[in-house]
Amino acid sequence: MPVDTTFAGRVYPPGDVYVVSREKIREFAEATGATHPAHVDPVAARALGYPDVVAPPTFAVVIAQRTEAQYVDDPGAGIDFSRVVHADERFTHHRPLHAGDRVVPTLHVDAVTVRGGLAMVTTRCELADESGAPLASVVSTLAVRPEEGDA
Repeated sequence: MPVDTTFAGRVYPPGDVYVVSREKIREFAEATGATHPAHVDPVAARALGYPDVVAPPTFAVVIAQRTEAQYVDDPGAGIDFSRVVHADERFTHHRPLHAGDRVVPTLHVDAVTVRGGLAMVTTRCELADESGAPLASVVSTLAVRPEEGDA
């Protein structure tokens, strides 16, 4: 089944609240080689003015990818994840994420275009706190290779 281009413009309901924890930040920092002490040491983070350990800027992708699953797993979307290649990722931060944040993600499917059978999908995950104040935006572009015969 080819990717359904009519999903462009769709906005999914807000996802589950994601609670940012010290442990998740530590794991992400370790996995990505982010060595600043503020990622693992609350004292170092507070000395810089943060209320707790601060996440590396790309940590927002953890929340965004969980939220993108609403679209990727939607049977009508026509996404076969085994054919997906991550093409681009962009972040806009309104403030750094830190331990204790309770993040509400909302997924937007901004564009779905197909050329020569290759689908290019752009999603945007808006991250906000529970009061609705914006925290970050994560824009992802996925390339979805066609199945044989779909090109």
